[in-house]
Amino acid sequence: MSVLYKGITQAIKTYQPEVLSIEETFYGKNVKTALLMGHVRGISMLAGRHADLDVSEYAARKVKSAVTGNGAADKQQVLYMVKRLLKLKEDPVTMDASDALAIAICHGLNYKLAKLGS
Repeated sequence: MSVLYKGITQAIKTYQPEVLSIEETFYGKNVKTALLMGHVRGISMLAGRHADLDVSEYAARKVKSAVTGNGAADKQQVLYMVKRLLKLKEDPVTMDASDALAIAICHGLNYKLAKLGS
């Protein structure tokens, strides 16, 4: 797990983000996978906080709703809208990359709404 922490820390140093947005824990059928994902999320959040980043969490349904207008959208619908919203010429390399971009879009929209309300 230290390799993951070091990798995330290096990515933060290299790209200098202002925030870290992450999907909330989901409940899967495979307990071992869910536990591993919990560890990965915790390490990611810790690395972000150690770098003084604001860390925001979003439920999968909220991310899907922000990007597609449908909280029950499937991965293909999310991919399609991410590509359209960001005006990408090609699909993101993986579905995980598409999901990460969707989380970033969701955070951007929520941040913008929060600023309008203040």
